[in-house]
Amino acid sequence: MKNTHTMKSLLLFTLVLAGGLLSCRRGEPGHALLYARLRANAPFEMPAWDTPRFPDRTLLLTQCGGVGDGITLNTAAFEKGMETLAKQGGGHLIVPDGIWLTGPIVFRSHIDLHLEKGAILLFSPDKSLYPLVSTVFEGLDTRRCQSPISGNGLEEVAITGEGVLDGNGHAWRPLKRQKVTESQWHRMTRGGVFKRADYWYPSDSYLKGEQVSDMNVPTRLTSEEEWHEIKDFLRPVMVNFVRCKNVYLQGVTFQDSPAWCLHPLMCERVIIDGITVRNPDYAQNGDGVDLESCKNAIIVNSSFDVGDDGICLKSGKDEDGRRRGVACENVIVDNCTVYQGHGGFVVGSEMSGGVRNIRVSNCRFIGTDVGLRFKSRRGRGGTVENIYAENISMMNIQTEPLLFDLFYGGQSAVEALEAGDRQEQEGVVPVADETTPTFRNIFVKGLRCLNARRALFFNGLPEQKIDRVEVENAIITARLGAELREVTRIRLKEVTVRAAEGPALILRNCKDVEVSGFQGFVREETPKVTLSGLLEGVNLGENFREDEIITLPGTRWP
Repeated sequence: MKNTHTMKSLLLFTLVLAGGLLSCRRGEPGHALLYARLRANAPFEMPAWDTPRFPDRTLLLTQCGGVGDGITLNTAAFEKGMETLAKQGGGHLIVPDGIWLTGPIVFRSHIDLHLEKGAILLFSPDKSLYPLVSTVFEGLDTRRCQSPISGNGLEEVAITGEGVLDGNGHAWRPLKRQKVTESQWHRMTRGGVFKRADYWYPSDSYLKGEQVSDMNVPTRLTSEEEWHEIKDFLRPVMVNFVRCKNVYLQGVTFQDSPAWCLHPLMCERVIIDGITVRNPDYAQNGDGVDLESCKNAIIVNSSFDVGDDGICLKSGKDEDGRRRGVACENVIVDNCTVYQGHGGFVVGSEMSGGVRNIRVSNCRFIGTDVGLRFKSRRGRGGTVENIYAENISMMNIQTEPLLFDLFYGGQSAVEALEAGDRQEQEGVVPVADETTPTFRNIFVKGLRCLNARRALFFNGLPEQKIDRVEVENAIITARLGAELREVTRIRLKEVTVRAAEGPALILRNCKDVEVSGFQGFVREETPKVTLSGLLEGVNLGENFREDEIITLPGTRWP
């Protein structure tokens, strides 16, 4: 009897614990076990916080005059719902089953926008509903059309539920012919204008905007009239919370954004849990989430299938970013999947305010251009440091599972390859100063990649080498081996590279390199290691015979 009672008690405890963990994974308010565990296991200090607590007050959108027929415009209904709840101290604005066409929604503090199962929140393609506002895009202070969902300086805000938010992005975006099939091209390019036979724009206004812009940001406008002449070009990010505290996105699907999908900017205490982000693979600037200059954030249990970078950390660009001086710091990414897109997990290239204290774990990148992508260039400044990646699985990566590219030129990794292999230093090396980006203290452990173009590629700056990168317990199968340029304090421990072509490891202008337990599988009569340029303090261990190491002419290696 005692044993039976003990077993029943144990079973009850197990069920309660499982239920608590399930609720925690679903991100329900008050169930912070998962978040607490992730914070406790982080290799840096993170404060404790819980998901937002809202008053036990609900308001149906239909009570505000909303009609979910997909035809009636519900902008006024959403505004009434937000304002009514705000005056009462907050609560839950419920979007029932239906198709709810609307213009932009402006949040208030202490409000949860909850989409019930079957609810589709569809943003109108009518650009006249989205006025020009001052904001930040591509890391620069600029103007864009108002975001479909926005909030500034708020506390305790959330978007939750099982519904879908659709940004109607195809009404805003241009289209490259090479990214779609012929039938898609003919179907999607009716109307609009062509700059070339292979590049379509939604309007003349959009085309004019591109002609006066640099990397999607206008640079040569002097009057209000000129801004309005290119309004179509100023595509908004879909969800833009600025300087908000305690932001919570849980359960819902975000899809077809005009530009970036989710853009928390200078926010504190952000939790993104169990969401789905979907953009077509041809979507220009169709990033999944861009966490910019945010502090204390958790992104978990989510999937991203987008046309650009999946999960991206930023902190402003060039002088604007350095002047802002707000780092993106204390961020945990766990149990996420990224399909297609330019990068699975990405830092940069707008990182001028710094990025530090980041942990990425237990993630899967399938079919992305790059897996872990770190990108910047001269002129950015800023420091990226203390990045920890662990237990990352990848498959069918178009370029590299781990890439450092400090000669980033605005193209995707695949586009850069198609234009010719990545840049490297030519001519006189400049002196490092405040505009020189710094990447240091990057730790990658437990990386698995099947089918990549190149195993690793580190392309640092000669005046400011990538400093201290440790890769441990990695198995990579690729067409080409690992290539490391302009790096110092590199540790490769228990790394296996299976290269179909060329050597398994190339070192060029590297300093303080330690290799242990490295296994390179290459074609017969192919050297396992190639050395070139200026090398100092290179220790390849005892894994290689002398005839397996090729030193190119001109190499300086003691």
